[in-house]
Amino acid sequence: MHGRRVLSPVLLLGAGTGEATCGILYLAGYLRRGGIEAFVRLYDGDESEDEVVRSLEALVARVRPRLVGISLKWFHHIHRALLLARTLRKIDPEIRIVVGGNSASYWWRELNAFDCIDHIVLGDGELPLLALCQGDPSPPNCVTRDPDGSPRRLPLAYVQGAKNSEDIYYSHFNDIFLSQQDRHAFSGWVAPGKGCGENCLYCGGARGNQKAAFGRAKPFLRSEESVRRDHQEIAHQTWQMRYDFSGSSAEFLQSTWAGVDLSRHSCTYFLWGVARIELIDALARTFEKVYMVLDIGCFSEQQRLEQMRRGLLKPCATDQELLKLIDSCRRHPNLGIEISGIAGLPFASAATLEEEVRLVERVISLDCVVGYQRLEAQPGALVTEHPARFDMETEARTFTEFLDYFERREPGDVSVPMLRFRDAALEKAVQRTSDHVDSLAWKHRDARRRIAINGRTRLRNTAPSTLRFKLGDWLGHHRVPAKVAQEQVTVVRSIDGTGLACAPSVSPRRFTDPTLDQGEDGRILLSTLAAFEQPTTVASAVTQLGAKVKLDPNSAREVIDHLVDGRFLQPA
Repeated sequence: MHGRRVLSPVLLLGAGTGEATCGILYLAGYLRRGGIEAFVRLYDGDESEDEVVRSLEALVARVRPRLVGISLKWFHHIHRALLLARTLRKIDPEIRIVVGGNSASYWWRELNAFDCIDHIVLGDGELPLLALCQGDPSPPNCVTRDPDGSPRRLPLAYVQGAKNSEDIYYSHFNDIFLSQQDRHAFSGWVAPGKGCGENCLYCGGARGNQKAAFGRAKPFLRSEESVRRDHQEIAHQTWQMRYDFSGSSAEFLQSTWAGVDLSRHSCTYFLWGVARIELIDALARTFEKVYMVLDIGCFSEQQRLEQMRRGLLKPCATDQELLKLIDSCRRHPNLGIEISGIAGLPFASAATLEEEVRLVERVISLDCVVGYQRLEAQPGALVTEHPARFDMETEARTFTEFLDYFERREPGDVSVPMLRFRDAALEKAVQRTSDHVDSLAWKHRDARRRIAINGRTRLRNTAPSTLRFKLGDWLGHHRVPAKVAQEQVTVVRSIDGTGLACAPSVSPRRFTDPTLDQGEDGRILLSTLAAFEQPTTVASAVTQLGAKVKLDPNSAREVIDHLVDGRFLQPA
């Protein structure tokens, strides 16, 4: 690399709020193994532009990055990706700004017009990003500008497949995070493979777009050894594993779990297509608790089969196959099931709407959770690009229309552009059915979580994890002033993964952070959890809290109810 300007350190960000995609973790490990000092910010809770500015200023001051990579995987993050890029450009004009991911690859022409973006990585990012960081003047799969300002996109020279992905795996989890809070935000995603072999009419990441944007003609499973390395790296870092891939067989996953004890871990698996009982049995045997999300396309069998017949939907179970599978899953007491489908798909009718309601009611009667949402517009999806073919209309199709939509959203608004039927009567009926099914689904979810308690109810603190950190280590020293950096934070996780971060000694007058329960609030929460270390009646705990923290009975019950709702306290 003699004579090249190496760009290190590197900071990798997600373009949305909440947890970023696991892609930036794979990238960070790959860069570290290539000699580049890479860091990630995995979780972003900023909502307002002022919060974005303050966070990025602190991050840049801490890392001093020469390059910042922004992961633009999901299309609804387009406005925020540009906000991050513009803010970074103002903070330090010398930072090289790179965007990549599915949506960046799809919209590379439009993104190239923004002067706050220096490079756009197309397709798989590991090798192109490392080449950029190493100062390669011609990095593969990167959009560059000709002297006249026009974009130049060369043919995709680097495309991951089964044979050249052995060097893609998780590593350096002890080095890449800037805070313990960020490290504990990792939800355990593992990617057994990449790509999609189906062309579902509603999906922007279907086979055709994968081939055009990534150069990947078909999906592939990674090598067993590389996925095994993922498990070895993260098993002690996370309480759960999460997967989302259709091609993983029981034999494949069991090989990748070899030598790793997952018997105390939870698992969430998002299954495409028709689930195989062998895989489900293997998951139930391996993990302490399993949550399966089975995607059946839509809840009307007639509509589902018609779409499959036309080649517009991935293989999905029939109603009979689905009910047989649910019955088989019920043999495992540690396995929960969610059945998910999309409302308002093409070819809807009065008959299909009635079918939807019947199947939803049957699924709920079997105590399966229902996941249900209206059809959203996704850039590049067949029904979004050509809605008239299906007698529909879309709220957004072009880059400008999507960007305008997301720019108009208020902070905290998570809505997306939708597809609706031109026939007003049909649209009204679809929405009415959707609202009814939503009501059924949420009523069932609430009933599953609700625990009726009274003074005689014996509860116990069932939180499986309680850890303590210094405030500076927990939030990151770039966010915490030195005067409170040594104060203690107690972090408690419920059985469902909900977290509490309590800092009783940190007065809000000295320092405040929205993710903390500080001062008296933090002391009350920890005292309440301590009151239930052994099975204790609610009435007894209320008396203890009155004596210990001077909490009146009504307030004590409110705190106990709050901790029961969060699954920190459960019936003994």
